[in-house]
Amino acid sequence: MTRRQLFGSLCAMVFVVNLGRVVFAPLLDPLRAALTVDAAAVGLLASLVWVGSAVPRIPTGYLLTRVPRHYVVFATGATLTGATALASIAPGIRALQAAALLMGAAGGAYFIAANPLVSELFPSRVGAALGVHGTAAQLAAVGAPLFVTAVLARGQWPLTFQIMAAITAVATVLFTVAAWRTDLPAAGTEDRHLLVAVREQWRLILAGVVMLGATGFVWQGVFNFYPTYLAETKSLSESTARTVLSVVFGAGVPAMALSGRLADRLDILRYILALLSGFVVVVLVLTVVSGLVPVVAVSLVLGYVIHSLFPAMDTYLLGSLPDRHRASAYAAYSGTMMFVQAGGSYAVGFLRDARVPFDGIFRAFAGGLVVVLLALLVAHRLGRLPRGGRA
Repeated sequence: MTRRQLFGSLCAMVFVVNLGRVVFAPLLDPLRAALTVDAAAVGLLASLVWVGSAVPRIPTGYLLTRVPRHYVVFATGATLTGATALASIAPGIRALQAAALLMGAAGGAYFIAANPLVSELFPSRVGAALGVHGTAAQLAAVGAPLFVTAVLARGQWPLTFQIMAAITAVATVLFTVAAWRTDLPAAGTEDRHLLVAVREQWRLILAGVVMLGATGFVWQGVFNFYPTYLAETKSLSESTARTVLSVVFGAGVPAMALSGRLADRLDILRYILALLSGFVVVVLVLTVVSGLVPVVAVSLVLGYVIHSLFPAMDTYLLGSLPDRHRASAYAAYSGTMMFVQAGGSYAVGFLRDARVPFDGIFRAFAGGLVVVLLALLVAHRLGRLPRGGRA
């Protein structure tokens, strides 16, 4: 079996993994009504997915110094199957929060094992491969609101997780068969010392954490409450608001594929800084537009810009790190970055319970990003940011 077939099975895996990470966004309002909880509780539910995604990343990096990448990918699929099954029978918000934490943990470990594997399958086209892999993940994000709407039209929210458990089990089996039949790359066999990798690559790791950690914090708060925000602030119906969320994720499909290719060709650092600037501007514009057409237009741009950033950041890290440090250093970056961004949803839920308007929250978040961006631009001007480049 060829590497392309294994790559296809990884795309199937990342589809179900990302569905587990984003499915709670369109479910927040239905869960709040069904479980009779407040906005902070469901905001914490969404945050726990991302906390869970952060927790295993550094330990997984250490595990990869001892265990082949495909073993870890299989384990994440099995864990996600069990976690979604648990979510489907959760009797209340606490049990559902535990399941969400476990679902996030499976996803976090998957990306630490799978992204380096993808970059090593096609070492001359790192950005393009990561872009296609990211596009598969993005298709799940696009379909999540539509999937939830269709399920809720036919049954209760537990049915969502029952279907996900079945799909995840099938994808895991397909990947396992493909991995057994493929001659896997040996690029990561020298990556045996996580702390050594962190010491030698700390500048690149820190740059990545600052760039995507702060931006991800804002993005988490925006997209997890996007349907609620559009319904309350922009006067859209709940079903229309969920559809617009699909528009945001839909814009990420071409963004992932195109951005990966651009990241292979452009000055990667300048490209990332341009995307960060664009994200700040679009968030601010979102708070002042009104009407369905302007909101949809801004949502398209928002989705394109933020999803262009993800493959660009992965290319910046994975395309720059040497074989002997790739998985370990990437795990340190990814785990730290996820902890920084994980609190975005809870922060928005907390501020909403304190009656702070959505627009005020998002403007304050954008203002914080402006400060971070200015610091990055100054560091770049002084030559203090790692430029990135093929290892």
